[in-house]
Amino acid sequence: MKIGEVSRITGTNVETVRYYERIGLLPKPSRTGGNYRSYAAQDVDRLKFIRHARGLGFDIADIRSLLDLGEHPERDCCEVDQIATSHLVSVENKLRQLEQLQQELVRMLRQCRGGQVADCRIMLTLAER
Repeated sequence: MKIGEVSRITGTNVETVRYYERIGLLPKPSRTGGNYRSYAAQDVDRLKFIRHARGLGFDIADIRSLLDLGEHPERDCCEVDQIATSHLVSVENKLRQLEQLQQELVRMLRQCRGGQVADCRIMLTLAER
């Protein structure tokens, strides 16, 4: 199938498919006589895997490692577990940071009394930091 069909099936922008090829997440596809990219079903499956992993927030390096591990199904999955655990820790840290951000914004907004910008508690709080 051509790149447009792969794009449609996976919900991936054509330029993103090309990018994944350039960085080696997707193998270079074969070419037709007219020099069009020609993808196989396993390329679509791989791209779906990449998209799902990206949707979960895994970075490119982790996805590359997971794909490499997937090419060796006989291996112990402890490395996969380590990658996923590390990512979970990162997500939990980001959640804590977002909660702190939320609390600070709520605090700032509670101080707002309306009026003019020159006397705005939000502007003054931002200027303090």
